Amino acid sequence: MSHSLSPLNQPRNTAVSPAAGRRLGAPQLTNPALDYTYDGSFEGLLSVLFQIYDRKAAPNSIQLVGAVQGGLFVQPVEVDTNETAAARVWDGLLRYMDKDARTRLFHVFLSEQPDRELLVFRYADLAMRAGRDISEHYADDNVRRVQRLAQQMYREKHRMEAFVRFEKTQDGLFHATIDPDFDVLPLIAPHFTKRYADQRWLIFDKRRRYGLYYDLTRTDVVEFESAAPQRSTSVSATVLDEREPLFKLLWQSYFDHVNIPERKNMKLHRRHMPLRYWRYLSEKQPREQPFRPIQNKRPVQPGGPALGAAPAAGE
Repeated sequence: MSHSLSPLNQPRNTAVSPAAGRRLGAPQLTNPALDYTYDGSFEGLLSVLFQIYDRKAAPNSIQLVGAVQGGLFVQPVEVDTNETAAARVWDGLLRYMDKDARTRLFHVFLSEQPDRELLVFRYADLAMRAGRDISEHYADDNVRRVQRLAQQMYREKHRMEAFVRFEKTQDGLFHATIDPDFDVLPLIAPHFTKRYADQRWLIFDKRRRYGLYYDLTRTDVVEFESAAPQRSTSVSATVLDEREPLFKLLWQSYFDHVNIPERKNMKLHRRHMPLRYWRYLSEKQPREQPFRPIQNKRPVQPGGPALGAAPAAGE
């Protein structure tokens, strides 16, 4: 997986003319195909793409180091991550596609599909040989898959931004544990950095065992040494701020009182808020106190005063 907050982990000068270099196209891959391995980072994958065209050998497979699967006589080529080569590839892609199309390749990588590396290669190779943007070339299966995966990543990103709920710890850290279907932490980092710039927070992906930590100045990737599985998405009650249960109770009470039972439509509700996200939401957790309607309002009696009206003289 990639633990970069953005491709190459820092902004680069990508002011490449859209028409620059289009006549060059991609080198012909005339040598026998090879099996490549890399370290699992996005920069590592870009380094593999550089080696493919430098060696002029198409990939049979692109796999993680230590997880190579192949025949008895397969001798994979291990490619070390080279940030300079990765930057050349990343910047060079703008000669054949716009920034949005290039970003979709990063999203495909974060989707963690089994063949994501070959899909990125095939899309980039097709664009370089076409010499133009191919994002609307839906007759090609690779283009359709890239578009579909990018849409799925977009939906997961926005749902995480909407449904993540923080719990405050005793030392003032706001913590949230998530378990998304895709590796979306690099995509949601800008949103939470901007929205919660005045407080320290940690968002931890329990499936991928890494998180984002914001210390009031910058957002960094953090990893944890423990490999023990974490079943709950909540923090232990022993480290929570003593007021946290009250905040949860107040939010549940607010939700119950603004809810309109007569307009309940669970089918539509689940469509907009899938069941797998409910574990993050306080309003979806079991109630510690039963719901009681507000008692400071009286029903309107026929011929009686309206709600909130001043009592008549003598009452």
